[in-house]
Amino acid sequence: MSGTWTRRPSRTLALGCLLLTLSAACTGSGAEGPSPTAGTQAPGPIIVASGLDVTGSGGVRQQLIAEWNRQHQDDPDLRAQIVELPGGADQQRSQLLGALQSGSAAYDIVNLDVTWIPEFAEAGLIQALPDSDTDDSDVIPEVLSTTRWKSRTYALPFNTDVGLLYYRKDLIEQSGINENRQPTGEWSWQNLYDSIATLGNGQPEVDDPEKGWTTQLAPYEGLTVNVMDAFAAADVRIASADGKYTATPDTLKDGLQEFLTHVDDNRTLLPRALTSNEDATLDDFAEGRVVYMRNWPYAFGALQSRLAPERYAAVPLPGRSVLGGQNLAVSAASPRSAAARKLLAFLTGPRSERCLLDAGFAATRLSSYTAEKTTGAPACWEAVTEALRPGTASADPVPREGSARAPSARERSEYIGSVRRALEEAVQRPRTPYYGAFTRALQSAVYGLLTDESPDLDEAAEQLDEALREAFAGR
Repeated sequence: MSGTWTRRPSRTLALGCLLLTLSAACTGSGAEGPSPTAGTQAPGPIIVASGLDVTGSGGVRQQLIAEWNRQHQDDPDLRAQIVELPGGADQQRSQLLGALQSGSAAYDIVNLDVTWIPEFAEAGLIQALPDSDTDDSDVIPEVLSTTRWKSRTYALPFNTDVGLLYYRKDLIEQSGINENRQPTGEWSWQNLYDSIATLGNGQPEVDDPEKGWTTQLAPYEGLTVNVMDAFAAADVRIASADGKYTATPDTLKDGLQEFLTHVDDNRTLLPRALTSNEDATLDDFAEGRVVYMRNWPYAFGALQSRLAPERYAAVPLPGRSVLGGQNLAVSAASPRSAAARKLLAFLTGPRSERCLLDAGFAATRLSSYTAEKTTGAPACWEAVTEALRPGTASADPVPREGSARAPSARERSEYIGSVRRALEEAVQRPRTPYYGAFTRALQSAVYGLLTDESPDLDEAAEQLDEALREAFAGR
């Protein structure tokens, strides 16, 4: 998610060496050796800097901090406090960079978008974590890999994100599509196109949707994510794991062709998708202007205030989606890094991850997706559950305002299963300290193609290749 939703991918990152004034920014010293403050412990509280919690005031992140404080109420040096940064993702990143460079804010833990890890690590602004803190087979492997840079681990996964294909079950049924032809986790993009082609063949008195599907194509990080989804579907890679540019004009052309097929507005796409972000597409989906929508897991809960749960569902996006989400890292200058690492372990542990899943985030641990009735499955902390949903168990959610009822156990289980399958197949966006330059170059090139009636893909691929080579070189 993007905009003020901190779960969304960040829109832009600036060139590391141009913006980072620390010498580490240009020497890459953050990727070599342990932090000199790795074992320090000054008096508390432990300060956690994070963006706005999308679960609302007093939401799950704040409640997890409250639970930690309850468990350490007799030790003031282990007390914790969360500081919410104002603004959107770009502003939050700039604030964190400025604060960590200058030492003007005493942040011990920072909540970073997954695409920021290489930049902050390369600049020496976050600590490399001991192997004993990061060896955890319960964490989804591709999610765990977002915490690493140059063979070191700099963070722990807090909450993740992945693209899902939402569909209006009621509108599909009105078009005469029976249950065995409705979306599954095995769908290809062609299956989606074929389904859209059959819409409107049902009852003549029923108003048809304007178009088949919508997604986020305004020139911000949502556009980058959709392009990367298409590149993944075409098996096109842009960079290696260590940030070296690997694409060519020919492979870029393949990816761009796949993307333009996904967004063929004459056949499938709602035209206003070109100016839409996550919330705008959510509106169009809820209002019945489309049958299908690409969005993040947060939308499942957000729709409960607008649609009865039996009217919509979600499956993994066709092909493979890219990952979003945030990771928690310890500031390189933290004088409380020993305590901060303990808090990191708590916030990213099995019970806390289950709390995040119950609240609407996508959890990072495989065990979080196990039914709580299963022996050994983690349950959310009882006090956190009570604070978020008074009077109900975590596995038995109450209806949201405006909803006829809460999702049934079966509906929620199917949704959770879809999130897990999508995460297990997901891919990362390119990993580079110059991610901001990359995403700006990509958005500029691709948005031009969307607004060009007769795009020249050969020329576009050549120009994009030149722009991306510059971006990945930090120029």
